[in-house]
Amino acid sequence: MKKNKFIDAHLRCKSHRKEILKLSQNVQALHIGGSFSSVEIVDSIYNILMKKNDKFVLSKGHAGMIQYILLYYKKLISKNSLYSYCQKNGYLGVHPDYGKVGINASTGSLGHGLGMVSGMALAKKNSIYYVVLSDGELHEGSVWESALTIGALNLKNIVAIVDNNDLQSSTRATDTHPNLYPIDKKFSEFGWETAKCNGHSSQEIYEKITKRKKNKPFMLIAKTVKGYPVSFMKDIPMWHYRSPNKEEYEQAMSEIDKL
Repeated sequence: MKKNKFIDAHLRCKSHRKEILKLSQNVQALHIGGSFSSVEIVDSIYNILMKKNDKFVLSKGHAGMIQYILLYYKKLISKNSLYSYCQKNGYLGVHPDYGKVGINASTGSLGHGLGMVSGMALAKKNSIYYVVLSDGELHEGSVWESALTIGALNLKNIVAIVDNNDLQSSTRATDTHPNLYPIDKKFSEFGWETAKCNGHSSQEIYEKITKRKKNKPFMLIAKTVKGYPVSFMKDIPMWHYRSPNKEEYEQAMSEIDKL
């Protein structure tokens, strides 16, 4: 993978965040903070990693906006569908909904995506199944049941990424569930290969995933910042819930332009 591919990824991710901001002026409570923390992860999957027969599930369904934008970028949904997001009678809805073009599983009720992917990966072992989870999902027992099963069955065609921004609505996992850490060692004990990376570096995400040994299911712990890279959104809980006003929108656009 040539370095200029990662320059392209950087430019795409700037564009994705600006598109999310544009959407935010028409839609309230669109989970902008968690969507921003997932941008490089989801873009890397769609534009660098996935091959023809591979599949993706956004278990972190609250970040549905970034998946919709990637589907629009890939010309799988129309601009009209994208901008009807979360509107009355809108095509897409708040969370990914199975049956819509490019959506492989309904998510948003946290903790289900990894289990659904385990069934898919067991049925079709020649495809790679990518799944993105939030660290908040790791509070769900269903995730650990799935992780145990995936490890026991050695479903090495699963590549999972945790968006580890350490903010779940208004609380931090490091405060409320400190024994969740270290996440990578937990999955290792369940029979997974694991790695950690900067979740805002497309190059690190790509290298960690492509250099895996491929003899076990793989879990990448991607350290991110909720609301990244906007100064007044970064690591601030309220941006899980609200959209920027006009002045905040203009400042956020300006900061992203300068990246």
